Amino acid sequence: MNLPIDFINRMENILKDEIKDFTESFNNETFKGLRINPLKISKKNFINISPFNLEEVPWCDKGFYIKDTNLRPGKHPYYHCGLYYIQEPSAMIAVEALNPKPGDKVLDLCAAPGGKSTQIAAKLNNKGLLVSNDINPKRTKALEKNMKMFGVKNSIITNENPLNLSNHFKNYFDKILVDAPCSGEGMFKRDKKAIKEWNENTSKKYADIQRNILKNVSKMLKPEGILVFSTCTFSPKENEGTIKWLLENFNEFELIDIHIDNLENGLSEAINASKDLEKTKRLWPHKINGDGHFVAKLMKKDSKKTKPLKKFEINKNINIKPFIEFQDKYLNKKLKGKYNLINNRLYLIPNNFPNMKGIRIVNSGLFLGELKRNRFIPSQSLAMALDSKDAKYNLDLSSNDLEALKYLKGETLMIKDEKSWKLISIDGYPVGWGKQTKSFLKNYYNKNWRMK
Repeated sequence: MNLPIDFINRMENILKDEIKDFTESFNNETFKGLRINPLKISKKNFINISPFNLEEVPWCDKGFYIKDTNLRPGKHPYYHCGLYYIQEPSAMIAVEALNPKPGDKVLDLCAAPGGKSTQIAAKLNNKGLLVSNDINPKRTKALEKNMKMFGVKNSIITNENPLNLSNHFKNYFDKILVDAPCSGEGMFKRDKKAIKEWNENTSKKYADIQRNILKNVSKMLKPEGILVFSTCTFSPKENEGTIKWLLENFNEFELIDIHIDNLENGLSEAINASKDLEKTKRLWPHKINGDGHFVAKLMKKDSKKTKPLKKFEINKNINIKPFIEFQDKYLNKKLKGKYNLINNRLYLIPNNFPNMKGIRIVNSGLFLGELKRNRFIPSQSLAMALDSKDAKYNLDLSSNDLEALKYLKGETLMIKDEKSWKLISIDGYPVGWGKQTKSFLKNYYNKNWRMK
């Protein structure tokens, strides 16, 4: 691989005798990975049904390398059931360092396309609150899809700049993840565009972007709250340099250790910083099976307290009778919580949903479906948040059956039965809805998700 000569020279100054092993690692095959979704399936059960040859990722309990280089995991029906997220193995490290617990309030500040947000959501186990934000409105579409596929019920997706969020959420979050925009040097092996766009000034450009994001973080974090900052680049200016800047300008932060195996200490000497910067960590591609990555973990020492955010005010006058009728007729469970109706779209919102006035919201809680002319049309996200046993009428297809592929492609299934809404599953895992007539099943699988 033709790496930029200035990049090689910089890395040789850092790595010394290791430079040959480092540069040769870019000629090796990329590592494919997936992370299972414990909201839907246990690790043991996934291993039992997995169509892939898997090997565990050492730093992520739910992560696996996919050893079958000829298989496309995005085409398998289990992907459409939300049983796993396709993710580069090194990218799993940041959330492992953050270590969110059920009940935490967590902000994923640069969340699209959703890999780390789905990982956080899985650890929260639908308890607590996850705010997943991205400043790019187009990128929030991928984020929203991935959160829905995972069956996440306790999330808010926002499309805001960090400054607006910081003015709204004062000392609110237990944990914040900033997976920052960066020069992408760690992905050179899989992203040739990143090589073409790289030059000597790229690192400064992204370091400035990172610092502009981080200057808004402290106000949003609770006292003794945790901030994790990560990148997929090797640049000391963007990595240790940005953390050094943060510590110098926001003295309420202190670096804390990350107790995860396979990580190398940060490069304090590369930026003439104190040895404390060695508490930051790196993944090197010539030493582990994965791309290059950087992660830092900090705690906010500040003891200031502010008044809690007001709770979201529910419109108690909304008419949800069509949904209640649907629930009674077609579901075996009552969906408990608070309901909110926005332009005929019905949401089940998290119990601790805060007042979000003035914030651009893409999705709030679990989108249940639409109310149309006194009828309720169930949503794709509702199907993904249910277990097959939650529906009174089911159609379970085999992942090896042509009918499963037909459904995922949006085709009508020629099945005769009594009229009803049916929850469609594949090998017992819900994937969408179908509306049964006497002679066929009308396909309600999300049009934008259908297989080509």
